Amino acid sequence: MGLVNHTVVTHFILLGIPDANSLQTILFITFLAFYLCTLLDNLLIFSAILADPCLHTPTYFFLCNLSMLDIGFFSISTPKMLTNLWIQSRVISLGGCMSQVFFYHFLGIAKCLLYTVMAYDRYVAICHPLRYRLIMNRKMCTLLAADTWIKSSFHATILTSLTFTLPYCGSNVVDYFFFDIFLVVKLACADTYIIETVTLTNTGLVPITCFLVILTSYIRIVYSVLNMNSAEGWRKVASLCTLHLVVVTLFFGPCALVYTQPHLSKMLMTAVQIFGNVVMPMLNPAIYTLRNKEEKAALKKLRGGQMPAR
Repeated sequence: MGLVNHTVVTHFILLGIPDANSLQTILFITFLAFYLCTLLDNLLIFSAILADPCLHTPTYFFLCNLSMLDIGFFSISTPKMLTNLWIQSRVISLGGCMSQVFFYHFLGIAKCLLYTVMAYDRYVAICHPLRYRLIMNRKMCTLLAADTWIKSSFHATILTSLTFTLPYCGSNVVDYFFFDIFLVVKLACADTYIIETVTLTNTGLVPITCFLVILTSYIRIVYSVLNMNSAEGWRKVASLCTLHLVVVTLFFGPCALVYTQPHLSKMLMTAVQIFGNVVMPMLNPAIYTLRNKEEKAALKKLRGGQMPAR
């Protein structure tokens, strides 16, 4: 048999948001506003926490990490999406595609793990208040944060390596607005069963495990507060846990929909992905500062306002 002559793919064409040709200007202005608000809000939270010694606690340390993750996660696909909408620049190099796949899974899994760590922090604060400072000391917080980043990098490195060791020698057109593994491997000129199985297992197993750990933490918290039989205890749970539960629900909800319902219509799938990738990083700062007096005071101090009496 003769060898088939294939051209090796060196770049990809990212078509952008499906069926959005007539809305390009509106979408560009909207996503640019989201991007600027996300950067500004997360940088303000990060700066306020660093500037105010009263906020140098485990809870705010992890919130700083979340702000960095939100900035990074939002910046994976949005700049390219904006250039695609504005100047129709759809070509992206093989290296750029690899970077998007790596950072999408790196930062996505890091957020899963960090939400789990934040749930554990709240569990210790409520169920073991007298030992909280001893358990959640600076060394422990640093180790938990470092463990989150390191494990996520290993996860993303393995998936990205498996994806781009496949030969790409056919079509290079991706009909979407960002690169994900399942979209890229469809273009490979080889059997993709292993990478699809590994990806589906990892991207399903890690979030499910994190969600179960978070759920267990909150069950223990509720059980502990019920035993207290105290109105003050319920107020403490509400102040420490409600906002985190809202964020966790908004994060894991779209993830569950994307990876458990593969036959969703492209329009609905795009809406879910845009919410998770674009809207959610902008909502996090607003949600966490909405009812947080300490964070509001720190932001006011950062702007040069008067600090309220403590």
